[in-house]
Amino acid sequence: MSPDGPQGGPHDLSHLLAPALAVLCCLPLLLYLRPQQIPPRGCHRIGFGKGQSNLHDEFDPKYSKGVPRIQRDGGEPSWRVKALFTYPIKSCGGIELQEADVVPTGLKFDRQFVFAEKDADGFTIRTLRNAGFQRLALIHPEIWIPDPSTPDYNPSLPEVKSRGVMIISYPRFTPQGLVGLFIWIGMAVGIVSAREIFHIPLHPPESAGASAYPLIPVKIWKDKPLAHDYGKHIPASLHKYLGFDPKTSPVTLFRASDSHVREIFRNAPRKEEIGFQPHTSFADAYPIHLLNLASHRDVASRCAYAIPKLSITRFRANIIIQGPEAFAEDHWKRIDIAGVEIYAACRTVRCRLPNVDPATGERHKAEPDRTLKASRRIDDGDRTNACLGMQLVPALKEFVLRVGDEVGVLETGEHRYIKMLAPGEKVEGV
Repeated sequence: MSPDGPQGGPHDLSHLLAPALAVLCCLPLLLYLRPQQIPPRGCHRIGFGKGQSNLHDEFDPKYSKGVPRIQRDGGEPSWRVKALFTYPIKSCGGIELQEADVVPTGLKFDRQFVFAEKDADGFTIRTLRNAGFQRLALIHPEIWIPDPSTPDYNPSLPEVKSRGVMIISYPRFTPQGLVGLFIWIGMAVGIVSAREIFHIPLHPPESAGASAYPLIPVKIWKDKPLAHDYGKHIPASLHKYLGFDPKTSPVTLFRASDSHVREIFRNAPRKEEIGFQPHTSFADAYPIHLLNLASHRDVASRCAYAIPKLSITRFRANIIIQGPEAFAEDHWKRIDIAGVEIYAACRTVRCRLPNVDPATGERHKAEPDRTLKASRRIDDGDRTNACLGMQLVPALKEFVLRVGDEVGVLETGEHRYIKMLAPGEKVEGV
């Protein structure tokens, strides 16, 4: 008999030996996976910090009703910009801004990148609409732009030469087995980051040469613009997160080319009217998307039985306004924001994309698509789909938008949506 009692008794710790050895073996891995994001040199990050948002009170009942435009709200205009968002990667997380530069393609940085999947016809964009790609919602970009006031700024830095850096984060892929278990435990206690990250140049560096980021046709609806292939930057773990084998994955990342933009016609104003033909990058159709908070609250109240708190962020608008009564924007033709004339080209025809919750990446089987189609099939140009929001084309190529900017209406009238055309396709009256 052992002096400490029978074998396997209360003082026998041999059963803990294997788990202890496993912890010791995995400790270097856990320490390696600790959060250690290094900011890009010579740059600063744009947008709000974590937990900050001008939409913190979006569910306040006061936004369910419109107010007279002439009424003041604590010294501010009652009809004003409530929030601004840019979405650097199509269908991925957005960046909320206090002010935003507007460029010919829309808000600066908006929809400049897109994930695409290779099929028989080449590369086709993939969005939250596509089955299995709702995970894109949890891919979050950060934009870092060169800042000469930073201590480590130097014009020769790669981060500066590429006119900035985008940091992309996504949920960590956890493998099966004991290693995966310890990684999961490490994430739970904060030793291991729950998100993985990688950096990409915001623009293809000129010094890299054309072959480094080759131009490849990418199908977006009926267009096939040339875009820069950024696939070499995608880590294997991101392919796994998206559900693909890294060795055979057909998915890659593209960046819009400044030289191969998509000109917009259809409902857009013409060059003869505003001095230039509107164009965009990877936005579906028009440069800017606007939503009225009161309109959203009306829709949200109708599907509250299924989604008690339907956030307006599901609809991925660039400009969210407060003040006008619900659906007043349906008949706007021209508006002004902070004195800039902006054409309301057409209503936003909705798909099932807002069924995906941007906070969880989960797709609701019915809402809000069902509610929208029950009450918002209002445009004679497309009676199949519902409408919510407006597609905007500024009459000025470049200006600055700010939260709090006053919103005014210059012209109202009827709208008739014109469906997307293939290159060279003609429609009577267009």
